[in-house]
Amino acid sequence: MASTPALKALEREGVAVSLHPYAYDPGADAVGLAAAVALGLDPALTLKTLMVEVDGKPACCILPSDRQLSMKRVAAAFGGKSAAMMPPAKAEKLTGYRVGGISPFGQKRLVPTAIEISACAAPKVWINAGQRGLLMGMAPADALRVLKAYSASLLA
Repeated sequence: MASTPALKALEREGVAVSLHPYAYDPGADAVGLAAAVALGLDPALTLKTLMVEVDGKPACCILPSDRQLSMKRVAAAFGGKSAAMMPPAKAEKLTGYRVGGISPFGQKRLVPTAIEISACAAPKVWINAGQRGLLMGMAPADALRVLKAYSASLLA
């Protein structure tokens, strides 16, 4: 199995994860949702990583694959006035990952990160492991700690 910057970052932090490869579909409308379906996972616990800009500054949002962000709530969560999706090319350059394989872990630069509060109570969630077609299962508490993230209400 390929070792990604995300997996190396979690290993350094002593976080145990389970790896879940799946057939990545580049034509999928919703990559995270397609991953959940391919692996037979609950979409509410299969989390997608979205890069956003709050008042022009980069931030990372982690939310259930079957839900959408509320930009108003995202701005509020990061203490800003406005939020927008980061253009894909900019997200790839900033994170070092390709869209469809962006992990919140092991990004080139640590950015403020929020995880949807509804996912934080689960014993285990699935998050992109840093490459297309590979999810990892882990405890949300470990994700919050390693990312120095906070839980917030982000959903539309």
